[in-house]
Parts: sequence; C-alpha cells; structure tokens
Amino acid sequence: MDAPWARERLRRRYQLPPEVEARLDREGDAGSEASTAVEKKEKPLPRLNIHSAFWILASIVVTYYVDFFQTLQDNFHTSSWLLFGGALLLVSLSVALYCILYLEWYRGIEEYDTKYPTLVPVTTATFIAAGICFNVALWNVWSFFTPLVLFTQFMGVVMLISLLG
Repeated sequence: MDAPWARERLRRRYQLPPEVEARLDREGDAGSEASTAVEKKEKPLPRLNIHSAFWILASIVVTYYVDFFQTLQDNFHTSSWLLFGGALLLVSLSVALYCILYLEWYRGIEEYDTKYPTLVPVTTATFIAAGICFNVALWNVWSFFTPLVLFTQFMGVVMLISLLG
C-alpha cells in the first residue's frame, strides 16, 4: 500500500486538518495532538433527543389507550404466566442491580463481565424468558398487538431511565 495515498485516505476519513497531518509527518505517529484534535470536535449528545422523546411519548400514549395498568391488575390473579414472568423479571433486575451497584460501584470492578462471565447471559436469558411469559399472559387481551404494546412499553422505560442516568 502506498504511504502517501494511505495517509490521504486516512485524513479524508477522519477529517484531520492539514496542520495535524504535517505534525504527523514530523513526529512519525499520531501522538496526543491527533486525539485532542478529534476530541475537541466531538460534543456530548443531549440526553433528551427526538428518538428518546418519541419512545417516551409513545409509551405514555399506549399506556393510556390500552389501559395498561388496569389490564395488568385484572389479569394478575388469573394468569400464572404473568406471575412467572414477573418473577423472572425480578431475577433479571436483581442480577443487573448486583452487577451495577455492588460489583461496579461498591467493589470497583468495572470489567465484571470478564471476571464473572455467566452474569450477563443469565440476565439476558431471564429477561427474554420474562418477555415471553408476559406475551403469553397478555395474548388473550391484545392478540397480535401484544408484542408491539410490550415492546413500546419496554422502549419507553429504557429511554426514561437513560434520561435519569
């Protein structure tokens, strides 16, 4: 590969100014100047953007129009799938809180997924199983709209939590 051609392609790809490229020629490597030039251009994304506002508003609208909480209350005692899904969701959230609060904040282990490799797959599997149980429990209420309603609620909660943190 031709070095000047590769450098020109890299400069165009990452939009490096010519003065940074001249410093690269003198120094021979990127160093800290190139990284600071790229970092100065980046601005942090706002927490509330159109994407998160859409999912939060969609979740509120779905909650209102399908009478979500009243439906859950009516089906709570009649469906064992709903209770089992709630238990699986509680297990999933407990493992997630264990990872975040205890391992990362209290013990200071930032790479807990490498030290405890089974935690993330267990949390994911229990969350997916809980979602399946909720779909089965509420299928007789909303039929084919059940996955859509539950996914909208899930995305609304995720986007609301992302605003807080």
